[in-house]
Amino acid sequence: MQVQTKLEFKSDYLHRITDDTGIFQHTKFGVPDRSKGYTTDDNARALIAAVLLYNSHKESSTLDLIHTYVAFIHHAQNANGNFRNFMDYNRSFIEDNGSEDCQGRTLWALGFALAHSSLLPYNVLNTCRYLINQALPHIDKLGSPRAGAYAIIGLSYLIETPNALTYSFPYLHTPSTAEEKAFLPRASIINLIENIAVRLHKQYIHNKGNGWNWFEDSLTYGNAMLPWALLKASHITENIRLKETAKESLDFLVSKTFAEEGYYKPIGSHGWQLRGEKAALYDEQPIEACEMLLACKEAALVLQDSAYLNIAALCYEWYLGHNSLKISLIDPQTGACYDGIHATGLNLNQGSESIISYSIAHMVMHHE
Repeated sequence: MQVQTKLEFKSDYLHRITDDTGIFQHTKFGVPDRSKGYTTDDNARALIAAVLLYNSHKESSTLDLIHTYVAFIHHAQNANGNFRNFMDYNRSFIEDNGSEDCQGRTLWALGFALAHSSLLPYNVLNTCRYLINQALPHIDKLGSPRAGAYAIIGLSYLIETPNALTYSFPYLHTPSTAEEKAFLPRASIINLIENIAVRLHKQYIHNKGNGWNWFEDSLTYGNAMLPWALLKASHITENIRLKETAKESLDFLVSKTFAEEGYYKPIGSHGWQLRGEKAALYDEQPIEACEMLLACKEAALVLQDSAYLNIAALCYEWYLGHNSLKISLIDPQTGACYDGIHATGLNLNQGSESIISYSIAHMVMHHE
């Protein structure tokens, strides 16, 4: 089988499964399943995809998507700064607080948007800053390793991007009030990044051994976020131990997620992989290919090793047919992405997480 290295990207599907509230969580095949409503998780990740798409093609319809997704996140934030996650079709949140992962993923998306401060309107950027500032008091309390990793990545964009920490104005403005000066404090954010990263590093050192170079006794979902976060943190804090842990854990993950034939094969969600046991074969999910690709792109930069770019390319090719089924996950009619690979073939549903993951992977590989 000849694997395509690039497909014509179609953004129509992203628009089709987004209404004036946000992006739908699930579909029945390719038709939005209104009964499942929306999630902040998906709208946050959709914001990343939409920003990348707008960076590539500055169309007003894509900017409309960005406004919709940011508005959803704003609606999701409680007065205390935490984010709710699940919303039904009647626009009512069905929980008081979202998961810790939801808090971290939302920080990732908002920070990513601010990394494109020269691209987006001031009102969008200022809303993202406000939402992050409101959420900051809760970030250091996150106990989930992945939630902390998502948060590190989002906050790192603030430190890496000039002027990301202050409100945008169409004219020069110098913070003067005590409230303005306390807004998104740079030193505190760097300390927060380091604190969470050191906790991840200590968890890794405590858990690794006997050839198992990982943070936990299992490989489950979102694995690549952990080394990616430490790569980000090591670059900001210049902590060499964080970089060493990031490389060692990422290399271990690579060793567990590529078949002998050379294609990417993520850990199956139907059982995952426990320490000392074999990985579950299915289901392979699109989000894992996307996050692994992003981690490897970061590794190539921070570790100055272009070999990671080759690994990132293989993760992208997973979508196009260089996978265990030798079948493309991209619907040629609509540009949608199927929901994964399971034991009997493709999962023919085409939910938001899948198209968002493919959109991010495609834009990063071909338009950065």
